Amino acid sequence: MVWVPLGPPRTDCLTLLHPPNVNSPKMSLEWLVAWSWSLDGLRDCIATGIQSVRDCDTTAVVTVACLLVLFVWYCYHVGHEQPRPYASVNSLMQGADANGLQNGYVYCQSPECVRCAHNEGLNQKLYHNLQEYAKRYSWSGMGRIHKGIREQGRYLNSRPSIQKPEVFFLPDLPTTPYFSRDAQKHDVELLERNFQTILCEFETLYKAFSNCSLPQGWKMNSTPSGEWVTFYLVNQGVCVPRNCRKCPRTYRLLGSLRTCIGNNVFGNACISVLSPGTVITEHYGPTNIRIRCHLGLKTPSGCELVVGGEPQCWAEGRCLLFDDSFLHTAFHEGSAEDGPRVVFMVDLWHPNVAAAERQALDFIFAPGR
Repeated sequence: MVWVPLGPPRTDCLTLLHPPNVNSPKMSLEWLVAWSWSLDGLRDCIATGIQSVRDCDTTAVVTVACLLVLFVWYCYHVGHEQPRPYASVNSLMQGADANGLQNGYVYCQSPECVRCAHNEGLNQKLYHNLQEYAKRYSWSGMGRIHKGIREQGRYLNSRPSIQKPEVFFLPDLPTTPYFSRDAQKHDVELLERNFQTILCEFETLYKAFSNCSLPQGWKMNSTPSGEWVTFYLVNQGVCVPRNCRKCPRTYRLLGSLRTCIGNNVFGNACISVLSPGTVITEHYGPTNIRIRCHLGLKTPSGCELVVGGEPQCWAEGRCLLFDDSFLHTAFHEGSAEDGPRVVFMVDLWHPNVAAAERQALDFIFAPGR
């Protein structure tokens, strides 16, 4: 496109803006003539511009127009969508104080929560979340998740009674009640190296117990006999700030674990205490995408964990890995002199869940989604 100059610049336009004396008839006539020249110049400028556009290559004009339309659409789309960014445990800690914490524990009050909703609309909600994830990112690597969500009802109803996750079953994962330490070797060794640190912080917390009240931050769980209390640092993917401030070194340790589930509703980290004479009712966990790790802090005799009908005993300073989607229970048959059984519990990713699947599951099961 070539712009052709219309001629030497006219100083008459300045006269238009600042006429020397509009009361003089002679100057009024000159002002009107200058105004006419200015209109002629404007008309020439517009005509030249139109002619220049006509002389342009049609393909180039169409391309520029298309790019402009796409840019406007993108700005509109970004401005109106409400993406849910992945929230790390650290960022969740900043705003969780005002999110329904009671006694340091997050109680779910939403009927739409996928962790607690056992209804026919759950599968549709999960599939909608998967589609939203795939539109933003990719369908690549989503085969098992897609298969699991589309046929979730069949999987959950046809599972043998020994393993029956209550919320989500990911197909084609290796199934076993217990896992070897090598399943998540790095995190197991890191937890065991920090055994004394976690134990010291627990003992400081436990000094606040009395016979008449439950200290702030602890949760009493329902059991047929005895007492089972838990102190959550992360509950269903949401950090509990007050509790984390009471166990700062243990909390920081969670950030060093490579496979800790911290960004979806299936992730938990807590101190679990069973008093002598306690029996936990047999139950299933919500999913098979995780393995639950118990680091023994205090393990008196007479305590057992039974998963899928197979008993195991805890050991102080050692990790025990199991799949809690299997039917499981725990009990403490020791005497009062033996003291409580105490473990630090943290949920880790199942080793056969791929990185792309973990990212998608964090999105689908993000807290509050």
